[in-house]
Amino acid sequence: MTNSRRGRSASAEDVAKLAGVSRASVSRVFSDQGNVARETREKILQAANELGYQVNFLAQGLNRKRSQLIGVVVARLSDPFRSSLLEGLLSEIQRKGYQALVTEVRDANELEMTIRRFTQFRVSGVVVTSGQPPADLVKECVQHNIPVVGINRHMDIPYVDFVCSDNKMAASLVAEQFIRCGCKSIGWLNYKESTWSGINRGKVFYQVMVEKGACDESDLLQITAEMDGYEGGRQAAHRFCEQGKIVDGVFCANAQLACGFLDGMRENGFDAPADFHIIGFDNTPQTAQYSYRLTTIHQDVLETAKRVLSRLEARGQDPHIVQSIEEIPVKLVIRNTSPNFEPTMIRAK
Repeated sequence: MTNSRRGRSASAEDVAKLAGVSRASVSRVFSDQGNVARETREKILQAANELGYQVNFLAQGLNRKRSQLIGVVVARLSDPFRSSLLEGLLSEIQRKGYQALVTEVRDANELEMTIRRFTQFRVSGVVVTSGQPPADLVKECVQHNIPVVGINRHMDIPYVDFVCSDNKMAASLVAEQFIRCGCKSIGWLNYKESTWSGINRGKVFYQVMVEKGACDESDLLQITAEMDGYEGGRQAAHRFCEQGKIVDGVFCANAQLACGFLDGMRENGFDAPADFHIIGFDNTPQTAQYSYRLTTIHQDVLETAKRVLSRLEARGQDPHIVQSIEEIPVKLVIRNTSPNFEPTMIRAK
């Protein structure tokens, strides 16, 4: 039976007693120092697994600022925004006197390794960035009294805090821009297996458009990319044109989808803003390049990082405080793909 009660951790002495070996043997197995018979090693590992024993390599609490580790779970670092988010987090983690332990979780084996690494080193906290990391990892960290903060996502897990961009504010800014520009046929572009943040952005955008009377919910066009990233957006544009649909304003879940969709439309003879308006999300360096000059929602990476570390420290002081969900204000960066003038509706070929 795993010893996972909050506030109670198995000791090396507990493992030694259960395995029927000396305390020194347990130390040698987990420190990889000295030879230990195979049979003895197996007994120790089995006992440790039953007790939920983890080596305390870093016996320091959150109140001490030296040599402390913050675990950071990342996903798809090839995404420019996630790379900039990680950079902001690393900068803030170091500024606050911590060190980062960064890992990418893609499958069950990596999940198990990550949990063991975080709990062994008794990290002072864990940051789960946007993406789809397993909820089991978060639950396991909470079980071990490790504060957890999620970025741009939400899971219904007690004692876990979240810091998210204000998606309703983003939706309102985009809706108002489309209305000012006279857009009548509005589309939302997202990946079919989107993360929580992408799904939430689309849901809130639909609600805001209806609330502002820009259109009925049934009139909002769902444009689905079969894959994420630039190529997903590009292929979605080609399918859109093949289907002969009509749109004059497209809001995209992220910057890469937006750039891909824009290029795909160009390949079919349409361009923004002459034929339609397009607005992305993230404001990555690519969006500012001359070939795109994409109008986009800007997320404040540095403020997000500061709020995350603040929440980790607060929960480290009191693990049982009420769950907090903080929303970071965003802004609309106006560029060429949706300037302030009325567009001409396109009809896809």
